[in-house]
Parts: sequence; C-alpha cells; structure tokens
Amino acid sequence: MTDPITDMLNRIRNAQAVSHKTVDVPFSKIKYGIAKILEGQKLIGAVEKKGRIPKKSIEITLKYPSEILGSKRVSKPGQRIYAGFKEMRGTKGKYSVLIVSTPKGLMTGKEARKQKVGGEIICEIW
Repeated sequence: MTDPITDMLNRIRNAQAVSHKTVDVPFSKIKYGIAKILEGQKLIGAVEKKGRIPKKSIEITLKYPSEILGSKRVSKPGQRIYAGFKEMRGTKGKYSVLIVSTPKGLMTGKEARKQKVGGEIICEIW
C-alpha cells in the first residue's frame, strides 16, 4: 500500500456503503489526527485507539444516515500540493471540509485561514 491516508478514506466510505457500525484502520498519528478532525466536524461518530504497539489500530464509529458523501485526496505521495492561507481555495459547499497539515498541526482549511497559516492540503471531504 503506497498511500495509507487514501486507504483510510476508502475504508470509511466502503464501510458506510454496506452499513457497518464501525471500521478499523491501522494506527498512525496523521490518520488519527484526520479522524479526530472528522469527529470534531460531526462527520463520523467516535474515534478510539485500540490495541498495543504491534497491532495498534483506530476504531471509527460511523454515523447514520451517512454524513460523508465523498472524499478526494488532494496531495498525493507522488505530487504534494501546498498552499498559503491566501491561496487556499474554498471548498465545494457549505458542508465540505478541507484538511490541511500546517506547522501548527492538522486543522481544517477554515481554521488555517483564520490563523493565517498555510501548509499541505491533505484531502477534501464532502
């Protein structure tokens, strides 16, 4: 697997498509941060760390009716996309979330523009 973040987004979308209550994703700090942002935006239910070091995972409880309609990975391992806070574009709609990795940590695009900090655009979720 070359892109674990895309894998996480696909697992969430596939689990929602077949009406699973939870989905397990292998643990990493960036994936946990993205999941916490989605939880804060009320797009998913709850996020919880499970297990110990060799098999640590993230358990994501999904919301129904589904809040996540689609997702797009913007910055990929082969092509990184960076933007300053002035160039950070708006999202597709009112309920869309842009996730940005900044020097101050992971945050939404709205928070990054408010704090006047740019960074790598990780993904867009609507």
